[in-house]
Amino acid sequence: MDIKKLNTNDYNNWIKEQLSLLAEPKFQQFTAKLLPGVTDILGVRLPLLRQMAKQLAKGDWKAYLSHALDSSYEEIMLQGMALGYAKGGLQEKRGYLQAFIPKINNWSVCDSACSAIKLAEQQPEEFWDFLMPYLDSKKEFQVRFALVQLLDYYVNETYLGRVLDAVQQAGQGGYYANMAQAWAVSICYREFPEETLPFLKENSLNDFTHNKAIQKITESLKVPEEKKEIARRMKRQG
Repeated sequence: MDIKKLNTNDYNNWIKEQLSLLAEPKFQQFTAKLLPGVTDILGVRLPLLRQMAKQLAKGDWKAYLSHALDSSYEEIMLQGMALGYAKGGLQEKRGYLQAFIPKINNWSVCDSACSAIKLAEQQPEEFWDFLMPYLDSKKEFQVRFALVQLLDYYVNETYLGRVLDAVQQAGQGGYYANMAQAWAVSICYREFPEETLPFLKENSLNDFTHNKAIQKITESLKVPEEKKEIARRMKRQG
């Protein structure tokens, strides 16, 4: 079936048919263990979802997203991926992003969407401004979305200081948001150890998040041993 020829009503029928064909019961059980509390998992592997999302992005992606169903984990995942793969800038995608981000209810959809949505590469300053309000959200995965975007695309010489400031100001209201903060700090230290060290010495992150950042640094294969040892000394004793 040529996805470009589908009308608005056909998109969801095509998606449900494809997901049904691709679903694997054993993979469904495996995924469910990784995502406690997430229901309606069909069991479709991520590479296959990416292929579907790329097809959807080549069609009338606006019509698809305007009428997309949220009845399964995979259907929500497809929306984030297709939004990333579709052609267009922030001005064109803003409304669709604002509609999609509140649907994120697990780390897998969050992180997979972030890997596909690369607006930070095209419009770094504009997308930074778009992301900042989400750091103050009371919703755990909205905070995580902003943080993962920062650690994916903004850990560079231009934005490093702003990333660390943003990580510190992010609302610390949930395990997965805290883990994203820790992850972001570890990436900053991995890429810029000298510049990030003062942050490790003095920050206002809670002890759990701070120590998770140290743990991620020391477990990284990309951080030299001498830099790991320096980071270990920053661990807080509780």
